[in-house]
Amino acid sequence: MTKTMSLFEAAKFFGTVGFEIEHETHRALEGAAKVVEKQAKAYIGTYDAHWPTTWLPLSERTKRDRVNKGFAADKPLLRTGELRDSIHHRVGHNEATIGTDSKIAVWQELGTSRMVPRPFLEPALKEKTPEVLERLGKAVHGKLSGQARITED
Repeated sequence: MTKTMSLFEAAKFFGTVGFEIEHETHRALEGAAKVVEKQAKAYIGTYDAHWPTTWLPLSERTKRDRVNKGFAADKPLLRTGELRDSIHHRVGHNEATIGTDSKIAVWQELGTSRMVPRPFLEPALKEKTPEVLERLGKAVHGKLSGQARITED
């Protein structure tokens, strides 16, 4: 549908649309960051993260050690919940960051010379990228077309 505007109406529209798009983009980034954060947390304690490869099973030695320390035998990366609970997001100007301040997270995400990697942040982003892009696209399109805002989940 085509909308006809006067020169004054067009100037008013274009004078405010940039700010409104920026605001909606920020809202969309906030929602997208929450989605990725939630997925990363969901991977902790499971074997569900499949990128770039499926996690190897915990060794029998590791399982015994976990049980001896009072933890579930086969819940990779999950002991006290500290790692999972350290995952957070921040949204700035046209960017979102999902991460953790935990030193252990780096070792788990990338692996070490003695430990295979068990990435959970990158797979969460890979899995949720289509949803992230959809949220951002809807935010911009909605403002340009005058349609309703995206909703939070």
